Amino acid sequence: MRLDVVTIFPEYLEPLNVSLVGKARARGQLDVHVHDLREWTYDRHNTVDDTPYGGGPGMVMKTGPWGAALDEALVSGYETGAHGPVLVVPTPSGRPFTQEVAVELSERPWLVFAPARYEGIDRRVIDEYATRMPVYEVSIGDYVLAGGEAAVLVITEAVARLLPGVLGNAESHRDDSFAPGAMANLLEGPVYTKPPEWRGRDIPDVLISGHHGKIARWRRDEALRRTTVNRPDLIERCDPAAFDKHDRQMLSILGWQQGADGRFGRNPEAVEE
Repeated sequence: MRLDVVTIFPEYLEPLNVSLVGKARARGQLDVHVHDLREWTYDRHNTVDDTPYGGGPGMVMKTGPWGAALDEALVSGYETGAHGPVLVVPTPSGRPFTQEVAVELSERPWLVFAPARYEGIDRRVIDEYATRMPVYEVSIGDYVLAGGEAAVLVITEAVARLLPGVLGNAESHRDDSFAPGAMANLLEGPVYTKPPEWRGRDIPDVLISGHHGKIARWRRDEALRRTTVNRPDLIERCDPAAFDKHDRQMLSILGWQQGADGRFGRNPEAVEE
């Protein structure tokens, strides 16, 4: 997979040289190119922004530098044999970046990132490149950052670990929280390792029982328990068919009940108790 990132802070992308992503780059599984947007400015101040039409606070990133930078990044990629570019624009106004979106992007051969600063990029840039390639405008959460570079790092790591051969164990991501089909989209439960006792705290007996069926059931129950507390919306949205008889019993114990449509919701009486 090829990655191109256009930014006014190339140094912000240094983490792409370390850990999982760095190893993938060293093995040739990721071909990463970071471009300094200011190289495509032509005034002595290397200006990349201007005041917004219609007034208002903040500044807007200009069309000229972005158009020139993206054009050159695309030409460079095509010259090396890359194909099928996708423009990824991190923005608070985009659709949520989910595991499902990460899987979609991992199946693309070439991602071009356009992380904005200030109030964002002139909309005409996005509209222009939408005529040339698919555009993903995505948000990593309901909050606002100073710029999109941190989001690029998040998205890249989420995508890179899904590429064949990047993780040491190919099974590692299949039961991730939010993985398609994994545990009915439940959060993962707690995990433990050696030693069996630490500061007076023991690991759950079931994990050293050697009974794989009971261990699987315990993990499922803990996933249900954690999800009802931290992300009840996932339970509410989940297809009822994803829950087996034991799941339904566990949800009842946790204070949930099925409604007329079959979906689960909090039991008002249990909440009041």
